[in-house]
Amino acid sequence: MLKTIIMGSCVSVQGVFVKAFSDGRIAVRVGTREFRGYPV
Repeated sequence: MLKTIIMGSCVSVQGVFVKAFSDGRIAVRVGTREFRGYPV
């Protein structure tokens, strides 16, 4: 499932959902890289 996250004031990343964290952030995977941020 594709999810979009915000990593800063102007940076957003869209990728495949990996996992959710207790602080409200989620992880998404783009290729071989994994990014963490808050869902849009």
